[in-house]
Amino acid sequence: MNKVQNNRAWFLILPMLLLVAFSAIVPLMTVVNYSVQDVFDANTRFFTGTEWFEVMLNDRALQAALLRQFAFSFTILAIEVPLGIGIALLMPKRGWQASAVLILITLPLLIPWNVVGSIWQLFTRSDIGLMGVSIRELGYAYNITRNPSDAWVTIILMDVWHWTPLIALLCYSGLRAIPDAYYQAARIDRASKWAVFRYIQLPKLTNVLVIGVLLRFMHSFMIYAEPFVLTGGGPGSSTTFLSQTLTTMAIGQRDLGPSAAFSLIYFLIILLVCWVFYTAIMNSQKDNTTQGGA
Repeated sequence: MNKVQNNRAWFLILPMLLLVAFSAIVPLMTVVNYSVQDVFDANTRFFTGTEWFEVMLNDRALQAALLRQFAFSFTILAIEVPLGIGIALLMPKRGWQASAVLILITLPLLIPWNVVGSIWQLFTRSDIGLMGVSIRELGYAYNITRNPSDAWVTIILMDVWHWTPLIALLCYSGLRAIPDAYYQAARIDRASKWAVFRYIQLPKLTNVLVIGVLLRFMHSFMIYAEPFVLTGGGPGSSTTFLSQTLTTMAIGQRDLGPSAAFSLIYFLIILLVCWVFYTAIMNSQKDNTTQGGA
């Protein structure tokens, strides 16, 4: 018998395809179009080829912003991922305590990004802010508007407070999905807590960690509202990240061609680093599986 295929089902995903085309593909093609042109106004533009890409790659200010961006993203990943795993391991597994902790730990995620910056701006003020006043009482001249180190540490603390709950929730869901049979076998073998974590829990968390690392890297690499509200990119340009540089170039200076080229480079860097993270984590999972089988 010949199997009859009904292709009308493809019409069910047509609204989604149209939405993606309108919200992603069309704007992307517009940016690609601008990146190879020198745009003066709506009716005056000249083809420049790859000139803007060369200019952006050789721009010292953008290179400095890129280094700051990588330093920030890798720092918060190095802090938030282990901290999120640790919090997930300490969270209660059942009962009303588990529900209460889940609600409390989710609260920072519900706060809008610009409000987070405003909260920490007030929190760190040396005259009325709890954190700022407490540090000054200890004898340290804490000032995020004058000291780049203070600004950096404060932005990292703000991001850790805001987004570590996401990693914790993902890891908690991964831990809850591990069958009890694994723990029963570990108890029979008298495995230590470290052995249980190393050979049972951590391998089973690989999939959720992939999601968590990729989400946190992409967001941290595109962070804008929080540091802009908190420090405005200062002192000087010490906390000016790529997103703020791109916004200033595109909206403030109206340099559509260079900013379009820079945004494509920005996009490709995010894709490349995400691919590296994904490949490294999945290869690590394969190595652990091979060792476990051996």
